Amino acid sequence: MPEVSDSLIAKLDELDARYVQIDEQIAQPEIAADHNQLIALSKEQAKLKKVVTKYRKYKQATQQIADAELILADDSTEDDFKELAKEEIKELTEQQDTLLTEIQDSLVMADDDVINSIIIEIRAGTGGDEAALFAGDLYNMYVHYAEKKRWKVEQLDFSSSEMGGFKEVILNVKGPGVWSELGFEGGGHRVQRVPETESQGRVHTSAATVAVLPEPEEVEIDIKPDDVLEHVSRAGGPGGQNVNKVSSAIKLEHVPTGITVSMRDEKSQHKNRAKAWRILRSRVYEHFAGKERAERDSTRKSMIGSGDRSQKIRTYNYPQNRVTDHRINLSLYSLDKIMTGNMDEIITALQDHEKQQRLKNL
Repeated sequence: MPEVSDSLIAKLDELDARYVQIDEQIAQPEIAADHNQLIALSKEQAKLKKVVTKYRKYKQATQQIADAELILADDSTEDDFKELAKEEIKELTEQQDTLLTEIQDSLVMADDDVINSIIIEIRAGTGGDEAALFAGDLYNMYVHYAEKKRWKVEQLDFSSSEMGGFKEVILNVKGPGVWSELGFEGGGHRVQRVPETESQGRVHTSAATVAVLPEPEEVEIDIKPDDVLEHVSRAGGPGGQNVNKVSSAIKLEHVPTGITVSMRDEKSQHKNRAKAWRILRSRVYEHFAGKERAERDSTRKSMIGSGDRSQKIRTYNYPQNRVTDHRINLSLYSLDKIMTGNMDEIITALQDHEKQQRLKNL
């Protein structure tokens, strides 16, 4: 049976009490009339529901085991009833084990499971054209994986290189569990292979960086319009008369953090503005969430999920058909399959490792 610590039970009691408190708050007329507060409380309750429901079943099983043990301890109980009590204790203990494992999983991954929209930013690093081609390969890998999961993919912005691939590409991926699966991709990715332009057959090393940002809903992050400077200009590059004459390119600057976003992908100023705001919200949200994480994790640091772009997280070795994730020392000799979106094995391994790290820190 998984270990049950007093601190875990205390934490679960606390969550149960909060669930009841939210129920009472939602029933109050003044809160029911406040749309934003009602949404926030409903979301918090939905997040707690999975854990609280299972914990209540766990407590019920604990009480039933105690009742069955009283029957066993009673000398006047007939043997047939004692046998039934033993069977009941066995079944209930197995039920408890399953519930506790599920509770722990839900508890440590609950925050991740509720984020169903992310923004992935892929940028070519060292390696020139080859790095841009590799950035394009990473983009295709994520798109294929998302398609297999039936997630929705939207390209928000991109800058192509002359030989193909991307100097930079930004995409939005939406679907259940998307952050809990792709949140591990943030960091430095390195490729080792013979570039198409290499006549001597030498293996080159190139790099790309990936940032994965949760896309917050507007109610989750309040950016004051006064804190954002908007610059409008004409979009450069191809696109005909419309692009040259109409001021459609948008640059947003969030003054308190210094975060800027430029968007010139669409001919419509309105569409560029909408896309720029989505990316700005995600970057500002991640900026403050990152600060909170740093404070929270100052005494303990999980190996996965930091999203630090300077950290080398994975190497893709084409001559050996090998992918190595350096955070968990895992090597898989199925690079060809992984690059076509078959990432399940590596993602599951990262999730399992992260789960164990978080359970230790509960």
